[in-house]
Amino acid sequence: MGIKIEDLTVTFKNQVTAINHVNLEIPKGIFGLLGENGAGKTTLMRVLTTVLSPTSGTVTLDGMLYSEGNFEKIRRKIGYLPQEIDLYPGLTVQECLEYMGDLSGIPKETCKKRIGYYLEETSLSNHRRKKMKQLSGGMKRRVGLIQALLHEPEFLIVDEPTTGLDPEERIRIRNLLVDFSEGRTVLFSTHVVEDLTATCNQLAVMKKGEFLYSGNMRELLEQAKGHIWTCRAEDEGAARELEKKYHVSSKQYAEDGLQIKLISETPPQIECSLCEATLEDAYIYITNKEL
Repeated sequence: MGIKIEDLTVTFKNQVTAINHVNLEIPKGIFGLLGENGAGKTTLMRVLTTVLSPTSGTVTLDGMLYSEGNFEKIRRKIGYLPQEIDLYPGLTVQECLEYMGDLSGIPKETCKKRIGYYLEETSLSNHRRKKMKQLSGGMKRRVGLIQALLHEPEFLIVDEPTTGLDPEERIRIRNLLVDFSEGRTVLFSTHVVEDLTATCNQLAVMKKGEFLYSGNMRELLEQAKGHIWTCRAEDEGAARELEKKYHVSSKQYAEDGLQIKLISETPPQIECSLCEATLEDAYIYITNKEL
């Protein structure tokens, strides 16, 4: 299962171009889509789920062209967790998932087994009799993820799946997605760099409707190599002065002041030393490179 995007453009009626002539190939496994809010990630996912038709360009799913005549077949292959989800507030978790499974044509016994498995995997077993409107935002997102997984789609699209989750829940969800991705394609869209570090090797970085990078995570880290520096600031005032001149990716208090990590094309004009780049450093570097 592979997705191929060629010369894709989406322009809205107000003449705002959300996606600008992009090309991308998404292979099997988990593929990360990283970008700030407004980068065009959600628009791209709306195209991939057939909710939105592009202005120009083509998309194919395992060789099948995205066209009106193929949309029904494509939708059967796709599972989707949108950023905002509100599933049947008057139903219990169990009732909601059984209903969603019925809509997907899953046999009842098979559906119940899958619901039981995913409720356990997402720590929701003890909440199955609660009504959806009683759930916290994080719980609703986990139920939303289960509904996207129920029919075992070949192509799973998840938009910010760990929003509102505590650290332990985030780890469980990430592990669940890694397990699910075996033999399938999972597009994991997020602005949380840590989630991608823990789950995938391939990713694309999106900004203002274009891809600044697409490929292996290791190669992205290589691009930032030699541009990440650490130095010391005596106090907050000195740290703020550094922030005016450089991109600061982190500040940590130490006994002798603040440990600052800077991103700079050339050696900063202060005492500093090179350090290893993290994915977060590489992301900040590549998205601010043109500045």
